[in-house]
Amino acid sequence: MTILGRYPLFQQAYLVNDIEDSIQKWHKLFGAGPFSVTDHHKCDTFTYRGTTQEADVSYAFGYLGEMMIQFIVQHDETPSIYRDMYANGTEGFHHVAYLVSDFDAERQRLLDMGFEAACELYADGVNASYFDTRSVTGGFTEIHGDPPHILGIFAQWHRAHQIHQPGDSPIWNRKQGRRNP
Repeated sequence: MTILGRYPLFQQAYLVNDIEDSIQKWHKLFGAGPFSVTDHHKCDTFTYRGTTQEADVSYAFGYLGEMMIQFIVQHDETPSIYRDMYANGTEGFHHVAYLVSDFDAERQRLLDMGFEAACELYADGVNASYFDTRSVTGGFTEIHGDPPHILGIFAQWHRAHQIHQPGDSPIWNRKQGRRNP
């Protein structure tokens, strides 16, 4: 497993043009999923490079083995960490992420290394910061808090991947607590 500092990487994220198409392709090619989809996500607090501009984005989260895969679609042209890398209509790798127990200390460590916190947010009871590490990784690096409730959600998604059977839907239906038919 790859280690950045003392935290293992747990996520690879991709900006895509179509979440459902990406889910289907990754499911068919790699067996990734099932994916939990969040449409038009809103944060409790949000900053992007010193502004409160929040882009309209949707996400999908699923597992491929031990790695979480995230797909992101930006629905508008608001300046964002996604548009920093990709013009509308283009897609590709965007960031890696790792979970941190001491969010403030890890945030400060990356700032002290000279990386800019390009985007910071608080949503669903969790802090996240996206650092512009393109000079090192070719993408952004996200640090993500690890409170028990979010670890529980991630564990559910991981377990859904482990028990996923051929013929099951690659999209997880959270409201019903089961995979879509």
